[in-house]
Amino acid sequence: MKTKTLTRCALLSACALIIFIFEAQLPPLVPVPGIKPGLANIMTLLAFFTVGRRGAFSVLIVRIILGSVFTGNAMSALFSLAGGILAYFAMLLMLRFFKSPVPASVAGACAHNAGQIAAAVLITKTPQVVYYLPVLLASAVVTGLFTGFVCRGILKIISTRESGRERDR
Repeated sequence: MKTKTLTRCALLSACALIIFIFEAQLPPLVPVPGIKPGLANIMTLLAFFTVGRRGAFSVLIVRIILGSVFTGNAMSALFSLAGGILAYFAMLLMLRFFKSPVPASVAGACAHNAGQIAAAVLITKTPQVVYYLPVLLASAVVTGLFTGFVCRGILKIISTRESGRERDR
């Protein structure tokens, strides 16, 4: 990995971790357990566009591992890994067909919830947990759209600044 790519991965990982910790401190937005905006995913999406798929995977894994260390919740790491890895592959697949972060974000959010439910079924040996999936998927579409549009806006800003630098040279 080149130094520039490594530096970008480190910055994106740090930002993702800060957002993750901040989001963990927020009160629930809705009175339904397990529904969170997933704002740290914006950094993973940005990583796909700025450092590629390997870098995006690194940002995701670093955020999950360090996030569980800083929040002191090892069990959440298992759920986050299950959801995060499934989300990564869903986003990777969507980005092959659509070059926009919005559909990738929605697919990633849905896959993340599906992965977490699958992990919950395996860990608790309670298949009825699957009945909660429609509620989580509905929220995933909303939060996925939000994070996708935020990512798209950030990418436009980055593109504008980079084209301005090219002009100044």
